[in-house]
Amino acid sequence: MIQLTKKEAQILRLIADGKKSEQIAEALCLSLPTIKWYRKRLRDKFEAGTTVEMIRKAIHEGIV
Repeated sequence: MIQLTKKEAQILRLIADGKKSEQIAEALCLSLPTIKWYRKRLRDKFEAGTTVEMIRKAIHEGIV
């Protein structure tokens, strides 16, 4: 099973809810580059080339 930090899980749920990076950054009081870094880190953890593939894998794993 893929291990996520609390922040990664929080961001993943927001992505799955359809939030854009700018919206996530504003909601979490983080910079846009930080959110982009988290998105890349999440795609790497899920070994996914796209956000859609990442969310599909997260659903399959029961994470979201």
